Amino acid sequence: MSRALKMGATGFGLIAVCYGFARFAFGLFLPQIRTDLALSDTYAGTIAGGAFLAYVIAIMISARTCERMGAKAVAVISGLTAAAGMLGIAISPSPTWLAMFVVLAGVSTGLASPPMALAVSQGVDRAQQNATNTVINAGTSGGVVISGLVALGMSERWREVFVLFAGSALAAALAAWRWLPSGSAESVTSPRKAAHVRTPARGTLWQLIGASFLAGVSSTALWSFGGEMAARRLHWSTHGISLLWIAIGAAGVSGAAAGILVTRLGINRVHRGFLAILATGTSMAGLSFTTPLATVLGGALFGSAYVMLTGIYLVWGTSALPHRPASGLMVGFLTLAIGQTAGAPLFAQLMQRTSLQTATIAFSCLAVSAGLFQFNGHLKASKTAAAPATMKS
Repeated sequence: MSRALKMGATGFGLIAVCYGFARFAFGLFLPQIRTDLALSDTYAGTIAGGAFLAYVIAIMISARTCERMGAKAVAVISGLTAAAGMLGIAISPSPTWLAMFVVLAGVSTGLASPPMALAVSQGVDRAQQNATNTVINAGTSGGVVISGLVALGMSERWREVFVLFAGSALAAALAAWRWLPSGSAESVTSPRKAAHVRTPARGTLWQLIGASFLAGVSSTALWSFGGEMAARRLHWSTHGISLLWIAIGAAGVSGAAAGILVTRLGINRVHRGFLAILATGTSMAGLSFTTPLATVLGGALFGSAYVMLTGIYLVWGTSALPHRPASGLMVGFLTLAIGQTAGAPLFAQLMQRTSLQTATIAFSCLAVSAGLFQFNGHLKASKTAAAPATMKS
């Protein structure tokens, strides 16, 4: 097995565990968890928002820690943190303990991404780095699909499922310890070169912040409450809700075409189009007219649009900061996560004080409103065409 293949498989597994299991599976099993632990809508939203906030803090810490400790150490820590968080979820006796462990699981998600980016840059030939990153980025979609398939067979036994997920996280941590490089990051920009880096137009970044924040807020309608929508509208159990999760994850693979579409049609046109698709998917799953087919199709539209939008924000950020692409990526992804942190409790409050119908319509409108922000910088086709899409944030 080649070094690139080993790195890709290791990263795929780690991202699948930390994003697909430790972060997004909570929404899949939320209806059953609510019943067993007597969670209110507001408390469930607060827990989901706490997990997103943990991601925001952890990804900033992880990026700096990788420079000092190296990719292997931080990746192993992320896997162990995911295992501890999900094992804690499995044994939580009360809502308070559940909240603590869901947040801990969310920390693992933020820790996982920076070490994999560093590991690929250190351990894979330049010609294979884009392909390896694409495999790793697909981990979230894979994790969401796997969690849905597991739920089909263990729909009511969420505690046992999270024990299994914790075991897979330990396996991912072991693989990271075995296959990832241990060296710390080396500076790629000398002080002399840094002095000649042109400061980008601030307006482009502020537009990105506005767009990704609103998209993040709106996305929590399905990420955190998709299972609740299906349970209330269609009286689905976790077994049925798993079909929605499988549709979201499987359709997310199409987001790999983000770079090609942006190059051919432009960021703004593709951005507005997929925001509309995100809003449509959310509405199809949450409005009163929904049917089983409409809910699954809505989930597929949402999954495809979400991954496509994260790819667009990746291109947007790296084009705004061409000499600091990692920083450009972080601007969009962190703001997306901040929006999700605010969105989860906001949706829960709106749903509790008004109705699920009103909350769904409001968040669908927020998705469309993100299109008011536009990319106004210079896009280089040679770079954006190769930019991988991701479902991570």
